[in-house]
Amino acid sequence: MTENSIDELVNWVISVDRRLILMDSMKRHTFVRASSIAHEASRSTQNISHALKELESKGLIQCLTPDKTTWKKYTLTSEGKKVLEKLDGTYL
Repeated sequence: MTENSIDELVNWVISVDRRLILMDSMKRHTFVRASSIAHEASRSTQNISHALKELESKGLIQCLTPDKTTWKKYTLTSEGKKVLEKLDGTYL
């Protein structure tokens, strides 16, 4: 992944606050669940689930429990870690 595309992903994340909330949670936790982040951030689980799907579609996170229908666990991918490094200190 090039530096340019990392910057594009950073801009994509910061353009919607639920994505930023999710990345902030990923900074503090190795694994996350939609319900846990929703509770922490006082957001609906649906709002955070939507953000999880968005970040997963961009390759920033991956689902560790894809066979489950609820209580799915997610973690950062290597690209996600690079984006988080760029966000950290400036936006988080």
